[in-house]
Amino acid sequence: MSPLVSIIMGSTSDLPVMEKAAAFLNEQHIPFEMQALSAHRTPAEVEAFARGAEQRGVKVIIAAAGMAAALPGVIAAQTALPVIGVPIKGMLDGLDALLSIVQMPPGIPVATVAVNGALNAAVLSMQMLALTDADIATRLKYYKSGLVQKIVKANEELAKVKYEWKVDTIRGINKE
Repeated sequence: MSPLVSIIMGSTSDLPVMEKAAAFLNEQHIPFEMQALSAHRTPAEVEAFARGAEQRGVKVIIAAAGMAAALPGVIAAQTALPVIGVPIKGMLDGLDALLSIVQMPPGIPVATVAVNGALNAAVLSMQMLALTDADIATRLKYYKSGLVQKIVKANEELAKVKYEWKVDTIRGINKE
């Protein structure tokens, strides 16, 4: 089995955030790999990884980094595969990492999710894979329908909460 998604992080200290992406891909039965590579400490290994990823069957790369956050951009510069950047909260509440990842030069795009947004990176990778894989597309639709059900259930629970001045509504429309 070849990985379809590669999760790369600048350091294993990013693992608590990136576990959300790994858990989601695992639940969705999407083969993935995970490793730590540093744009600054292991530049030759990052280049070899990025240049060889497509040949190994990888379709999407999720790259997480904090502070200077060069890793996603360095990878994107070395491959034609889509790269999704996950800024890791650290200095400046992750704003430094977010701006580093989002401000790529023309021709070297990195799709960027919220600070510590590993789950959304995994969902976005699934959406990309679903474009050419009907089984993944079906699982994605099922996952998305589950999100709707969460809100439906939440509104059912909120309807049971009583206050003297609370008006019962359904989706913003009075029941009257």
